[in-house]
Amino acid sequence: MEVSGLEWTITLTVTCAVLLFDVIVIARNPHEPTMRESTIWFIVYMAAAGAFGLWTIWFHGSTYGLDYFTGFVVEKSLSVDNLFVFIVLMAALKVPRKYQQEALMVGIILALVFRGIFIAIGYTLVENFSWVFYIFGAFLVYTAVNLVRSYRKHEEEHPEDSRVVTFAQNHLNVGDKWMGLKLFYRDNGVRFASPMLIVIIALGTTDVLFALDSIPAIFGITQEPYLVFTANVFALMGLRQLYFLIGGLLERLVYLSLGLAFILAWIGVKLFIHALYKSEVLSWEVPTEISLVVILVTLGLTAFASLAKTKRDEKVEVAATDSTPPAPKPADSEHGISDER
Repeated sequence: MEVSGLEWTITLTVTCAVLLFDVIVIARNPHEPTMRESTIWFIVYMAAAGAFGLWTIWFHGSTYGLDYFTGFVVEKSLSVDNLFVFIVLMAALKVPRKYQQEALMVGIILALVFRGIFIAIGYTLVENFSWVFYIFGAFLVYTAVNLVRSYRKHEEEHPEDSRVVTFAQNHLNVGDKWMGLKLFYRDNGVRFASPMLIVIIALGTTDVLFALDSIPAIFGITQEPYLVFTANVFALMGLRQLYFLIGGLLERLVYLSLGLAFILAWIGVKLFIHALYKSEVLSWEVPTEISLVVILVTLGLTAFASLAKTKRDEKVEVAATDSTPPAPKPADSEHGISDER
């Protein structure tokens, strides 16, 4: 794929401009966005992602366009899982709703930075060492197995209990005043770290862990650095709005981790096959079209099964509540004796 320096310049400039716009708007007016506001901006970002995909098809061909859309779907799916951890983290650290937009914005910027670093490292590895695909594939399969184990054990996410966050809490003089993105403040001459600093550290730690999953996954779809970068950028854009749109819905996606486990395992196997193809052991590899269909079907079945299960569980809970016999009345009340004096 031939990408000119002008294309890279425009892409990076627009990305920085969007992030700067977010920073200025949120910094001037920290608030909890309305459903209407979140919906409008989410649609705008998704329309931009779709328009970029069509532009890629028009200028670079349908093959690269399909690679972009497939990578975008994979990264968006993993970002939704990342979003669920963000929700748990915000609740655990008791971030006021007013400041959650600012925290999310910082988390997304950190995610872009870390993913950019990992993309550069990953591209260098895949260009120089074909055997790295075996490592990427094994790592994705290992991650998929861990997701299934966590689901079977019903283990909950506790990102706020990570060693990095615990170390920061123990070694910083953390105050109790929330002051937006002002990370340090003085009170009666004593310097305190804002609780927002702990939130940012927790978000950064989470971003690094998720980048370790997402970058090998996208390289399983395409090895073009431009497509890898843009798929990640557009997947992260609109994530802040999605947080406020489907915060409650995410709790209903009970099978999301299983769906993502299957997708990661699929891409891991695809990477093994690709490595064998690069080594000329195999004369074929899995087409991107098949991967896109597998991913979309998996996500559709995951969402359908999750919503069906939560709806069924709610009906069972309501039925159990309705069938519960009323509590017996106090003995005095049965004989008409009043407690009033």
